[in-house]
Amino acid sequence: MPNDDRSDAPQTAHDPAAEVVELCRDLIRIDTSNYGDQDGPGERKAAEHVATLLDEVGIESRMIESEPGRTSVIARWGGAGAGGRDDGLLLHGHLDVVPAAAEDWQVDPFSGEVQDGYVWGRGAVDMKDFDAMLLSVVRARQRAGRVPERPIVLCFTADEEAGGHKGAQVIVDEHAEELEGVTEAVGEVGGFSATVRGRRVYLIEAAEKGMAWMKLTARGRAGHGSMINTDNAVTRLSAAVARIGAHQWPVRLTPTMEVLLATVADLAGTEATPENAPALIEEFGGAARMLGAVITNTTNPTMLSAGYKVNVIPTEATAYVDGRFLPGFEDEFFATLAELTGEGVEIEHVSHQQPWETPYEGHLVDAMTRSILAEDEDAVVAPYLMSGGTDAKHFRRLGMRSYGFAPLRLPADLDFTALFHGVDERVPVDALEFGARVFDRFLDDV
Repeated sequence: MPNDDRSDAPQTAHDPAAEVVELCRDLIRIDTSNYGDQDGPGERKAAEHVATLLDEVGIESRMIESEPGRTSVIARWGGAGAGGRDDGLLLHGHLDVVPAAAEDWQVDPFSGEVQDGYVWGRGAVDMKDFDAMLLSVVRARQRAGRVPERPIVLCFTADEEAGGHKGAQVIVDEHAEELEGVTEAVGEVGGFSATVRGRRVYLIEAAEKGMAWMKLTARGRAGHGSMINTDNAVTRLSAAVARIGAHQWPVRLTPTMEVLLATVADLAGTEATPENAPALIEEFGGAARMLGAVITNTTNPTMLSAGYKVNVIPTEATAYVDGRFLPGFEDEFFATLAELTGEGVEIEHVSHQQPWETPYEGHLVDAMTRSILAEDEDAVVAPYLMSGGTDAKHFRRLGMRSYGFAPLRLPADLDFTALFHGVDERVPVDALEFGARVFDRFLDDV
């Protein structure tokens, strides 16, 4: 795709963080709530905004709309230097956000208000902050003629918050030519700091659990609520849900978490073992909420539905379960789930996506580490496994090595992981500016 070829232009100083706060605020003000169904405004308005921002600096983009309003943006940039590299790098973020109930918030969740040194609003950490960092850095570099020699694909997707089926999956399945030559990818939920024993540890996402969103259905014999009924769908389903929700999954350490726990053990003056893994996770404070979920498989019942009248035993009862399984432990997960569910309950997959794990090594890892240490020289950098899912699950199907790297230097007392999909979501202004500077350094080194 053509853009302004400024490889021969003199390179000038630039400020990669100059626009990042205002760009983040502007994106938050565009409501892109994703309810997981046909409701919601879609991403079209945000996609048009991003396309305009790229066009203003001479980067041509393409909008891909899977259905009316569900819009992603993709553009090619870089690759104009004398290095002759042809191995592309994908930088991706998503435009949709989960819904927010305004009455629960201290501020309007779509105001992008700056208060107490934070940018507030839905998407401030998931993930319009990274979208803003990426756009701020790209626009500054493009204006200054500092276009990377490596070919870059910029991608801002729809529908990530509902599994990416109307965004990244469509791009991979129907528009793979847009990603031709791409060998590596960098996206969200990595590069943020957590404080352990007084040291900032920056967590690079190098793996994700697999996703098994499941609908459970039990069927039985309908009848009068006053009579004996030994074939009650509600009873059968409730027992299965209770077993699934109460099950204690065993600790299983993947290569990524072995590296992270060894790093933490070193700070704590001990050694990492499966037995003390939960204690080492607690060293992360609030972040243990996320990290505690990546040393085991997990199953959380989330929805229940049955019946239409108190004195009528229904024929059918349904429940939904959010299951997440570790890389390498899918067979164990589904075998155990079948035992817990028992007979007479059907399992249907609403979304079934594979886990992934990228070796924490190589030039891209070195570049991420160097860029953080250049801005925070006393930091520790280590990989982690993500409990949730990102669009990387789809892009990985094209063979890309993937990482999560949206760098943020965070206050030690901020319960950052609680802000994901939470009330009063917000990101520090100085963390946004830090992230833009780090990512700019990263692009110098990729």
